[in-house]
Amino acid sequence: MLQHFDPNKDYGTPASLSEKLVTLEIDGVEISVPEGTSVMRAAALADINIPKLCATDNLEAFGSCRLCAVQIEGRRGTPASCTTPAEQGMKVSTQNEKLAKLRRNIMELYISDHPLDCLTCPANGDCELQDMAGAVGLREVRYGFDGANHLDAPKDTSNPYFTFDASKCIVCSRCVRACEEVQGTFALTIDGRGFDSKVAAGQNENFLDSECVSCGACVQACPTATLSENSLIQMGQPEHSISTTCAYCGVGCSFKAEMKGDQLVRMVPDKAGDANHGHSCVKGRFAFGYATHKDRIRTPMIRDAIDQPWKEVSWEEAIGFAANRLKSIQYEYGRESIGGITSSRCTNEETYLVQKLIRAAFGNNNTDTCARVCHSPTGYGLKQTLGESAGTQTFDSVMKSDCVLVIGANPTDAHPVFGSLMRRRLRQGASLIVADPREIDILKTPHLGDSVHLPLRPGTNVALINALAHVVITEGLEDTDFIAKRCEPEAYAKWRAFIAESRNAPEAVEDVTGVPAESIRQAARTFANAPNAAIYYGLGVTEHSQGSTMVMGIANLALATGNIGREGVGVNPLRGQNNVQGSCDMGSFPHELPGYQHVADPVVRNRFEKVWGVTLDDEPGLRIPNMFDAAIAGHFRGLYVQGEDIAQSDPNTQHVEAALRALDCLIVQDIFLNETAKFAHVLLPGSTFLEKNGTFTNAERRINRVRKVMPPLSGKEDWEVTVDLANALGYPMNYSHPSEIMDEIALLTPTFTGVNYEKLDKHGSLQWPCNDEFPIGSPIMHVESFPTLEGKGHFAVTEFVPTSERASRRFPLLLTTGRILSQYNVGAQTRRTENQVWHHEDKLEIHPHDAEERGINEGDWLGISSRAGQTVLRAHISKRMQPGVVYTTFHHPGSGANVITTDNSDWATNCPEYKVTAVQVEKVSQPSEWQKDFAANNQRQQKLLSEAGASSGE
Repeated sequence: MLQHFDPNKDYGTPASLSEKLVTLEIDGVEISVPEGTSVMRAAALADINIPKLCATDNLEAFGSCRLCAVQIEGRRGTPASCTTPAEQGMKVSTQNEKLAKLRRNIMELYISDHPLDCLTCPANGDCELQDMAGAVGLREVRYGFDGANHLDAPKDTSNPYFTFDASKCIVCSRCVRACEEVQGTFALTIDGRGFDSKVAAGQNENFLDSECVSCGACVQACPTATLSENSLIQMGQPEHSISTTCAYCGVGCSFKAEMKGDQLVRMVPDKAGDANHGHSCVKGRFAFGYATHKDRIRTPMIRDAIDQPWKEVSWEEAIGFAANRLKSIQYEYGRESIGGITSSRCTNEETYLVQKLIRAAFGNNNTDTCARVCHSPTGYGLKQTLGESAGTQTFDSVMKSDCVLVIGANPTDAHPVFGSLMRRRLRQGASLIVADPREIDILKTPHLGDSVHLPLRPGTNVALINALAHVVITEGLEDTDFIAKRCEPEAYAKWRAFIAESRNAPEAVEDVTGVPAESIRQAARTFANAPNAAIYYGLGVTEHSQGSTMVMGIANLALATGNIGREGVGVNPLRGQNNVQGSCDMGSFPHELPGYQHVADPVVRNRFEKVWGVTLDDEPGLRIPNMFDAAIAGHFRGLYVQGEDIAQSDPNTQHVEAALRALDCLIVQDIFLNETAKFAHVLLPGSTFLEKNGTFTNAERRINRVRKVMPPLSGKEDWEVTVDLANALGYPMNYSHPSEIMDEIALLTPTFTGVNYEKLDKHGSLQWPCNDEFPIGSPIMHVESFPTLEGKGHFAVTEFVPTSERASRRFPLLLTTGRILSQYNVGAQTRRTENQVWHHEDKLEIHPHDAEERGINEGDWLGISSRAGQTVLRAHISKRMQPGVVYTTFHHPGSGANVITTDNSDWATNCPEYKVTAVQVEKVSQPSEWQKDFAANNQRQQKLLSEAGASSGE
């Protein structure tokens, strides 16, 4: 019998990966399945559905509920079909009177200790217990509620997103197993034995106080209403769903937005999602309330100066005002006097249109994106070595890794769904190497095997990667066959001579990095000797003065050990925002057209000119830092910013604010009055991912569909606003749907040639390059060759140049920054959700030794001074930091984390050096002067905004 697989169906137990097939007969139906497949799954594949409660196909079989009992010819008893593997020639009966009676008796026992409140239960209509009672034909319960029961068990309402109602629990353990197997947190357990068994969070704590990370895996696994979303309790069951893609981090999780009319009831991770396979995190699963928050900007607004009240106007008036301002600036100051910044939160189609607007309507290449301040070194470094500005693998590839090297990334906080997958592989036995100044959570993975932490000093990444490579080369651990076949021989010989020099030895750099030489040698040997070794890195690599050098160093190590071009290996940048990869792909940088095609190439330019109908500038435009400098100097006067908060996210905040104040026209298109919008002259309402169609491209180059689930609050999707502005400037844009924009992208971008909405809808997602050579995409890059001139990998010499930002007597500590699980980037979205419960302020983590020296106690207010500025944060004393290093997050604008970061940047790309700032810390009693000014300006701008609403009401 041919099997039809439905990704939305629950087959009871996970699939077997065996290539050997066995054939069995179930209720007279013959079916062939991979060896190791459970009888339950085999039956489900034959469309024979065996009743079940404790079983679900994203968890290993457990066999506790006994509802799935079957009879097998030649065997005694009634084994559980979920734990019984299919065997050749087996004959199974799933339905007869004996089994029916057994199942009814089991269900009768469950129902005898369960509230009979189905009509008022939030799970009514979507309850597996209810369904199974019907499936087994239960019509009466002979046992009353006299005696001991659990009906008066208290509810736990501590978590802001879901309720735990213990009275409805059937102790199936699915929530406990989901927390262990899917999420990897091990926050839940079964406490007690027999009748006293119960689900417990942590050490019998409430959910909020336990180790629970609110990923929602337990809620999704629960077959009753024991664990229910609060939104479901309040709004009732949804009546339809629409598949879309999460707009938080670069994992790109697929979700079903479950709706009641145009009201979103809940987000349910999609089992068919190629990036997340039905898992989620607290942000994607629950933190969607910002989309309908009262702070949303719903009406276009204009003003002549930033100290004036806003005036609410029509779309036509706002677009006309913006276009006239831009045209008058160019008339007075020249073509190069204006520019724009695209967003990594917007879709590919929207980003493509913004850079097209700048190049075709503004007539220059003054376009940049927030990737400038996060992953621009990835683009440069990987292009130089591997020939393509993107990661090489799928996320699933990590499940084939034998060694995982994590450098400057915190997957469990910044990319939590992938972090859970990585943890699963680590529990299976893969070794772990972490290079990070801080002890991150992945090092605390339960049941972790071999692991080593290299707690390097901030700013010494290149010295460390060179030392690792030195060990590989000098100890003969390189993959000579791979190098001979796949790499440029001259470049390799030059690099090999450099890296073998004694100045790159672990002993030579021990004092520089702060990492013991033996630890470096151990890590290098582990990595090089692993059959499959993979590198995952983040902003702790790129946000340095040597960010591009470090990316090349990482590529060198992967090439030298042959860890490129197959599953389980690769160089994998973990992108921070949902569409950082896409914003780069779409030509947001001033020197590149879509698909990383240089503006100076006349053949490329000619192709775009024919389709766009204009003559394009052949000179690269201004980068974001150049725009700021030119604005202060008076040469750059107008800026269009779509969905990016540069006033909060860019370094040296006071410099950024001075640049924004100097502009004659700042146009901000966003969903809230963000920090940048407080300096704007035109405020255009943005639309959330729930209000638009398009695509996002995640960190594994996966292009996912974004589908509109509700109408835009302002009446327009973001791409429509850009079209209106282009038309008002005299450059015609005519699109009726984002699919037409993608068709144009595919026409002009070689790596996207085979991408269209029809194919995306058919396959679910596609990974570029997707073209004639790879019609359904490329999960693994560089399998046979590299996209370089010779088709070979290029080794780059990576000299370690110490950063000029160093600790001194005046600034003895080094500050580094990062993210936290509950908040996202600048916090504009998550701060307007219940995620505030977990992280309502940014704090400064400081080692007990440094705290004791300064008389600092937990919770003290600390003044933090650098060469760039001062701010004040509350102290959090933590041994996760090494002495001499302090750490903070940057999710709250009033924290002023970027007031103290300097304007040091990567030598190749101008990516800011956020990760190394020399500071001094001391106890204080009041906010910094900048924080006082910030609070006053915020109050003033909020007042001007409220006056606009009041005047429009009149």
